[in-house]
Amino acid sequence: MGRDTIADIITSIRNADMDRKVTVRIASTNITENIVKILLREGFIENVRKHQESNKYFLVLTLRHRRNRKGTYRTILNLKRISRPGLRIYSNYQRIPRILGGMGNVILSTSRGIMTDREARLERIGGEILCYIWGVLPGMKEQKWIHEGLITESLPNGMFRVRLDNENMILGYVSGKIRRSFIRILPGDRVKIEVSRYDSTKGRIIYRIRNKDSNN
Repeated sequence: MGRDTIADIITSIRNADMDRKVTVRIASTNITENIVKILLREGFIENVRKHQESNKYFLVLTLRHRRNRKGTYRTILNLKRISRPGLRIYSNYQRIPRILGGMGNVILSTSRGIMTDREARLERIGGEILCYIWGVLPGMKEQKWIHEGLITESLPNGMFRVRLDNENMILGYVSGKIRRSFIRILPGDRVKIEVSRYDSTKGRIIYRIRNKDSNN
């Protein structure tokens, strides 16, 4: 099986961001150039330039970083590979997932080129889901999102599979007041779940929504 170019560049960018590097160099191909253009346009990277070395072309990306009040760095960029060479994931424009309620981006490969989920919906065209991108941009408040969803499966160690009202599936875990109060969460329960901007694949279950017809 050949190399997964998209997974390679995602790993390179993610590692450079976590290591607080200012720049990262990735191989220049048609698909990487299109993905990087989206990252630049959406504000996830500061700048990009093309560099030639020994008859090979590279893209040099300048990453964005931000400091919290204590002066330490916080990463602002998260990327997740979805479709892979061994398992292609496709979607029509009506079922393209919304990352963090639309705050994140889905990058798709379509018959009209590589584009974001917003562009694909406007064009009313589906395609292969290449990756998810989300994060906190400079000047954006570090807040969390509250979603409602349905518990579909109970997992070990206080974990649950939750289907949000926007049809996204994420992992939920119990903590805080729910855990201290020994509130039982069962498949079929509706809950409120707190999802961080930094990771849209899991969240903290903060409230079990009571059934109006229940006496509990």
